Amino acid sequence: MTAAEAPDESAATQGAPASGPAGEAAVETIQREMTVFARRARASAGRMHPELSLVSYTLLGHLEERGGCRATDLAAHYALDKSTVSRQVAALERTGLIERRLDPEDHRVQVLHLTDAGRQLLVQVTESRRAAFHERLAGWPEEDLKRFAGYLTRYNAWTPPGGG
Repeated sequence: MTAAEAPDESAATQGAPASGPAGEAAVETIQREMTVFARRARASAGRMHPELSLVSYTLLGHLEERGGCRATDLAAHYALDKSTVSRQVAALERTGLIERRLDPEDHRVQVLHLTDAGRQLLVQVTESRRAAFHERLAGWPEEDLKRFAGYLTRYNAWTPPGGG
């Protein structure tokens, strides 16, 4: 997204978002709607592929995007507990969607990679998800789509003070 496509960030909108009653109401609405969005995302992931949770799907996507990585890198990237990632990785290994390989530069390190089956499943689920988004957003004007994409990108790019 170019700067011209990004949502306007005037000086008035860069401070605290909920400085008045209207801002507080908007933040409450955003929180409620994001919760609904998350619930629907989890439910739709199960419908698109019953054995592939939303967490598993995102882990597969990250492995594909990065060309493989360590389980600790997955935990750090998604701010998940190592035990959560370990359980997800074990389940993905059991189903043959990922495999461990020794790091060619450091044989003490195991790197997770998608298998061919994992890659095929990821493509299939991604196409199904994309079709569902297209269907849901079909009536939206292009300008609204760009604005929504910009707002989501901006929201997800936020990092807590201190980078934690």
